[in-house]
Amino acid sequence: MKETKLWTWHLITGGIILIFLSLHMLIMHMDLLVGVLNPAGGRAIEWKNVIVRSKQIFFMVTYIVLLGAALYHGLYGLRTIIFELNVKKGMQRFVNIFFWIGGIGLFITGTYAAILVKLI
Repeated sequence: MKETKLWTWHLITGGIILIFLSLHMLIMHMDLLVGVLNPAGGRAIEWKNVIVRSKQIFFMVTYIVLLGAALYHGLYGLRTIIFELNVKKGMQRFVNIFFWIGGIGLFITGTYAAILVKLI
């Protein structure tokens, strides 16, 4: 039952990644179609546009949600691959703890960066 819930979250985070990464690709790489989202004009990657986007709460939240979804999706997928190698229970426990600590650490660091950029 536990693995079913984890797998369901894996699928949900895959959907979130699909939506938010599509939005990212649209905004960052389709300047001709959605140039209106570039408040300073020009290309999406120009510094003025980057600064304006980084100050908007919408982008901060989407970056944090995408970060959390990508970390869960990637780490759970890697965990599943490792567990399919029939590793011993002690190693499975180590992998779980390592991924939890590493994932939370990376999430905190990325969230801090997204919030810090908004405050600048």
